[in-house]
Amino acid sequence: MNEKPRAKKPAPGDWHRADIVAALHKAGWTLRKLAAHHGYRQATTLSVALDRPWPKGERLIAQAIGVDPATIWPSRYRDDIARYQERKE
Repeated sequence: MNEKPRAKKPAPGDWHRADIVAALHKAGWTLRKLAAHHGYRQATTLSVALDRPWPKGERLIAQAIGVDPATIWPSRYRDDIARYQERKE
């Protein structure tokens, strides 16, 4: 009965964690390498951003992939986008 807790399913529109990891690999990174590159001692530090909001981690991952964090996690940035669009109108 020692079941591993499952990660929360991503919100519709958010990239699946496997897609994020694959995009990092295509860009020549792993979460471990990226964490070490940015001075984090624990290799798993950036994996936190895959499962729950952490703006700094999201930004580092998105920069490595070459996209905006709101592209990867639109559900986490929906309010920011709505505010921006309201100001624009």
